[in-house]
Amino acid sequence: MLEKLIWNIRLWAVLAAGFGVAWLVNRKKNASIRIDSENLAVATTSVRKSKQKRALTILYGSQTGKGKLFAEILKTRVEELGFTADVTDVASYDHEKLLQAEAEEGKICVFIVSTYTDGQPPGGAQWFYTWLEDLAEDFRVTKATLAGLNYAVVGLGNSLYSEHFNTVAKNIDSWLHTLSANRVLPLCLADENVINSKNKGLREDFDAWLLSSIKNLTRALKGRQVTAKNCEDACTKQCSCKKDGGGDVGDGGRCSSDEEADGQEVMSDESDDEPSPAAKPDIMDLEDLGKLMKESKNQNLANGTAGGQGDGPREMITPLLRESLEKQGYQLIGSHSGVKLCRWTKSMLRGRGGCYKHTFYGIESHRCMETTPSLACANKCVFCWRHHTNPVGTEWKWKMDDAETVFNGAVNNHIKLIKQFKGVPGVLPEKFEEALIIKHCALSLVGEPIMYPEINKFVELLHGKQISSFLVTNAQFPQEIRDLLPVTQLYVSVDAATKESLKKIDRPLFKDFWQRFIDSLTALRDKGQRTVYRLTLVKAWNTEELDNYAKLVSLGNPDFIEVKGVTYCGESKASTLTMENVPWHEEVVKFVNELVDRLPDYEIASEHEHSNCLLVAHKKFKQNGQWWTWIDYSKFHQLWQRYQQSGGQESFESADYVAPTPAWAVFGAIEQGFDPSEKRFYRKKGQKS
Repeated sequence: MLEKLIWNIRLWAVLAAGFGVAWLVNRKKNASIRIDSENLAVATTSVRKSKQKRALTILYGSQTGKGKLFAEILKTRVEELGFTADVTDVASYDHEKLLQAEAEEGKICVFIVSTYTDGQPPGGAQWFYTWLEDLAEDFRVTKATLAGLNYAVVGLGNSLYSEHFNTVAKNIDSWLHTLSANRVLPLCLADENVINSKNKGLREDFDAWLLSSIKNLTRALKGRQVTAKNCEDACTKQCSCKKDGGGDVGDGGRCSSDEEADGQEVMSDESDDEPSPAAKPDIMDLEDLGKLMKESKNQNLANGTAGGQGDGPREMITPLLRESLEKQGYQLIGSHSGVKLCRWTKSMLRGRGGCYKHTFYGIESHRCMETTPSLACANKCVFCWRHHTNPVGTEWKWKMDDAETVFNGAVNNHIKLIKQFKGVPGVLPEKFEEALIIKHCALSLVGEPIMYPEINKFVELLHGKQISSFLVTNAQFPQEIRDLLPVTQLYVSVDAATKESLKKIDRPLFKDFWQRFIDSLTALRDKGQRTVYRLTLVKAWNTEELDNYAKLVSLGNPDFIEVKGVTYCGESKASTLTMENVPWHEEVVKFVNELVDRLPDYEIASEHEHSNCLLVAHKKFKQNGQWWTWIDYSKFHQLWQRYQQSGGQESFESADYVAPTPAWAVFGAIEQGFDPSEKRFYRKKGQKS
C-alpha cells in the first residue's frame, strides 16, 4: 500500500513538472512572438518613413556667381521631376542650427562650392567651411553628429591651379563623411580648364554629372536608401585619398579624385520599377574599367583629343564663356580671339578727346583697333577689368586659328562696329570716314596676346597694312618676349614690386611666377624698340613699395614708365576692390614724383588727367629741353620694311622713330593732357566726363 502511494506521488510529481516546463516554454514563445511583432511593426514604420519623399536643400558658395547659376539649374531639374528644392547662399544659411535639423529629418543637401585663391572658399562660405572643419576634427564632438543627413558635393575649380584644384569641395565632402553623413551621389569636380576637363568645360562637367546622377537622386528624393560606395570599394586606388600623405582627405574618406564619377557605383536598397536587362557575359570588372578609362584619357590628352571626342584640340571659348563675353560687347573671332570698341574710340569719333596714348604717343584714338588673338591669360588679377570672365592657361593647348583668320576677323568686326556709328548724332563725318581706315592696334583688350603661337605672323600682318602695334604682356612669358618680332611699342605690366604683393595682386598660375617676372623684365632690356613698364596703382595694395619699384626699373631699363591709378569697373564678385582702392590723381602725381626722385635717368614727361595716368620718360627722349615721346609712324613702317627685307639684319632702335611732344601734352601744361583741338564734354554741370 505504501509502495503504491509513493509511486502515485512520483507520477504526479513528474506530471506536474512536465506541465510546468510546458507552461514556461509556451510563455517564452508567446513573449518572443510579441517581441518579434513589435520589432516588425517598428521596422515597417521605419521603412515606411524612409520611403517618404525627402526635401532637397541646395547650398552654394560662389565668388563669381557660377555656383548660384548651377544651383538654379539643379533646382529647375528637380522641380521638373515633381520634387521640391530650396536654393540658399551658404553665407546666409544658419548651419549651426539647420544642418543638424536636416540630418535628423533625413533630408538631402547638395553643396555647390568653388575654390578661390590659395585653396580657400569664397568669402561668403568661409564661416561655414571653418565651422565644418572644426566640427569634423574636434575629438570632443561625436562623429555621428550628422548621421541621417544625405548629401552630395559639387566642386567648381580650375585644374591649372593643380595644388588647390577643388580643394574646398574635397574637404567638405570628407568632413561630412567623417561626421557620418550619407553621400548619395559621386563627388563632382567640375573643371574650368577646357583642356583637362572631361567634358570640355565647367558647365559641361556639371551637366554630365547631373545627367549621370539624376536617376539615383530621384531614388533618394523618393525616400529610398541610396549610398555612393566608399573609395576603397570603387575607385582605382590612384586618387588622392590613396596616395601617401593623404592629401586633403582623411583616412577612409570618400574618393576625392576627379575620376570617381567614372569608377564609382551607387548602392540602392531596391531596384528600379523597370526590370534590369540580363547581364552580358563579357562585362569588364569595374576596377579594370576605371583603369582603362584613365589610360584612354591620358592618351587623348597626349594626342590633342582630350575628352575622347576625337575632334582634335579643344576650343578655348566654351558656350558659357561665349555667352558671358558677348553680353559684355565682345565680337568674338574664331575660337580664341576677340575685338571690342574702346570708349575713347567712340569719344574721338565725336570730337570729345582721345585716350592717354593720344596724349603720350600721338595715336589717333578713333582709328585704333583694340583686339587680342588670345583671350586666355596666366593671371587672375584683382583689378581685372573683365571680371575674370576670360579663360586662363599657362601654355597653348587649345585649337588654334591661323593668323590670317584672326587678323581678317578682327579688322572686319572692328569696321562693322565703326559703321554702326554712321549718322549717329554727334559723330563727326570726317572722323567717321577716317575711322574706317585702321592705323593703330592695341593688343591689350584682355588675356595674354603673346601666348598666341602665331603672334609674330599677326604682327607682320598688322605692319603690312601700315597698322602700328602696341602689345601688352603680363611678364610671365620671358622666352616669348625674346622671340617677339619688333613691335611699335612693347609693354610689360609691373603690378607689384615684391614677390608677396605680386602673388596677392596678380594671382598668377605659374609656380615660378616671380622668376618669370624678373626674366621678363630683363628680356625687355634687350629689345631695341620702344619699351614701357605699366604700373597700376591700387591704394592699400601696392603704393608703398617705391624703393623696390626703383630696383625693378634698373632691371629692364624701359624707355617709358606709365603709372596709372586703378580703374574701378563696378562691383565684382571676383574682386574685393572698391572705390576706396582708387587713388586720386593728386595721389598718383605724388607717387610718381617720389618714384622719379629714386630714378636719376628719368623725368615726368606727360600726363592725362582724365585717365588718372602719368608718363615717366628716359631723359634720352628730351632734346634741348623738348620732349620727343610721340611716334613718327611713317618712319616706323619704313624701318620695319627695311628690317623685313634684310631678314632682320638691319635693326632699328626707339630713338629712330620719335616725334616731338606738343606743348599741351607735356606735364605741367594747363590742359593736363586734353587735346585743345577737341571739345571737352561735361555730362553734368561741374562734373567732367
